[in-house]
Amino acid sequence: MSVSIFDSFLTTPGMIAVFDDAAIVQGMFRFEQSLAAAQAAEGLIPAAAARAIAGVCNAQLYDIPALIAASRRAGSLAIPLVKELTKTVALYDKDSAAFVHWGSTSQDVVDTALVLATREALKLIDDGLAQLSASLLSLAEAHVDTPVLARTLMQPAQVTSFGWKVLGWTAPLLRARERLRDAAGRALQLQLGGAVGTLAVMGEHGDAVARRLADDLGLKVADAPWHTQRDEWVRLGLEVAVLTGSLGKIATDLSLMAQGEVGELAEPSGNGRGGSSAMPHKRNPVSAMIALAAAARTPQHAASLLGAMGQQHERGLGNWQAELAEWPQLFISAHGALQALNDAFAGLTVDTGRMLRNIDALQGLIFAEALSIALAEFIGRPAAHEFVEGLTRRAVAENRHLADLLPEAVLASDSLRGRCDPSTLLALFDPVAAAASARRLAGRQLAALRRQATSFTTESR
Repeated sequence: MSVSIFDSFLTTPGMIAVFDDAAIVQGMFRFEQSLAAAQAAEGLIPAAAARAIAGVCNAQLYDIPALIAASRRAGSLAIPLVKELTKTVALYDKDSAAFVHWGSTSQDVVDTALVLATREALKLIDDGLAQLSASLLSLAEAHVDTPVLARTLMQPAQVTSFGWKVLGWTAPLLRARERLRDAAGRALQLQLGGAVGTLAVMGEHGDAVARRLADDLGLKVADAPWHTQRDEWVRLGLEVAVLTGSLGKIATDLSLMAQGEVGELAEPSGNGRGGSSAMPHKRNPVSAMIALAAAARTPQHAASLLGAMGQQHERGLGNWQAELAEWPQLFISAHGALQALNDAFAGLTVDTGRMLRNIDALQGLIFAEALSIALAEFIGRPAAHEFVEGLTRRAVAENRHLADLLPEAVLASDSLRGRCDPSTLLALFDPVAAAASARRLAGRQLAALRRQATSFTTESR
């Protein structure tokens, strides 16, 4: 698969290589080679034919651009590929050429080749998820006690723990890793059904050939050919799409916290990274940009998979072909976003001082809810709410800190004077104390997520 320079900008060389034209063609040849070997082992074709076929199943021997051009006329890449494979086998053994692609169909070859490529793509994604999750868990642990503004509807809300916020980014990635493995276990299946999914040409040997072929390719034997039953396959693609959405969420928060006016986070810089062609002072969050671009284009690809599921009878007309074209784009986007965020978090700058200054700049207003609840013990909730609401309006009007206005306001209130000590209320304005609830939650979830991350390592052994 050739990609534009703009696709290349948003992904990685590794993922491009997985779905490269030569890689897909070689996957198709691998299918043909393994099919012949399985059929020979079951006595369906001569062993000499299987050896002759195997000897020329090498993509480097063929004009791949010519195969692609011919596929447009033929309606499938498998048709010119099998034709050229047959001709090449005949050059060395004319009799063996008759057994090329015997009993199979074009979709068997293409689908299985894409399954093989997808297995490699998922390995890249799993590795990237392991790296990013580890970085985020370390970052969360280092900042469990760091107060930072929580923001709702794009506005300052209350104080939370930065570590707790980071764990909110991490949990979906670990869930995605688990669900991708589960979905892959169901979807990475051999496709082998012959012309209409019945393996009629192979007769009673069809099941045995399928088992041998699947074992050789390291794939699961499907309960039945899935030529037009695409549910497990599409579910896998949708899990990749959901992952990319989660990466987009991280990138969104990162980009907002890296804005100059906020300045709480910053991506690595230097060596031309994040610079501007016009403004020397710029430090652009390029990793967040790449991940956001990947997330922006993913829903359309996912929707195309769903839209292509209504495939006709035993072979789709147009919708299967549309699915094939959309499939690599999901992985290209996901891995591009993953790598970009791994680059960002490998050298992320966390400005804890700026986080505190941003809290303090709000004149204590974000502690208003806590103050209202504390005062409700003395005068009831409605009265406390009204009292604090008036105090916050005065803080804004006079450009003063809420804590500075509180002692004189309590002394001036007939219902509060002598009933509560203003000095004890001032503890509510401590950002570290305000983050205590988030800190407790973070400590508990951090341990759980570390156990979950470790379980993946154990499973891989």
